Amino acid sequence: MAQPQTISFLASDVSGQKKAIIDDVPLDATIGELIQSVIPKMDLPRNDIEGRTLTYHPLNETAGRHLQALEKIGDSIQYQDNVVFLPNVDAG
Repeated sequence: MAQPQTISFLASDVSGQKKAIIDDVPLDATIGELIQSVIPKMDLPRNDIEGRTLTYHPLNETAGRHLQALEKIGDSIQYQDNVVFLPNVDAG
């Protein structure tokens, strides 16, 4: 039987109020690519209340570790993991 080439998992914002099941993510995609696709899908804010740009850093809550932009999805996330997207304000 062939190994799946995609994965599904639960994503949420830091408050837990916004949640989405993220389906069919290619295992060879990077965490950075994932961030760029999940932010609009979850309708997460791009700016804080003062207009500063927000970036997001995912935490694999199931595994208990922060994920880095260059990591591959297949090396970082398991089926049905819970990934929390934490905002970070870019100074500027």
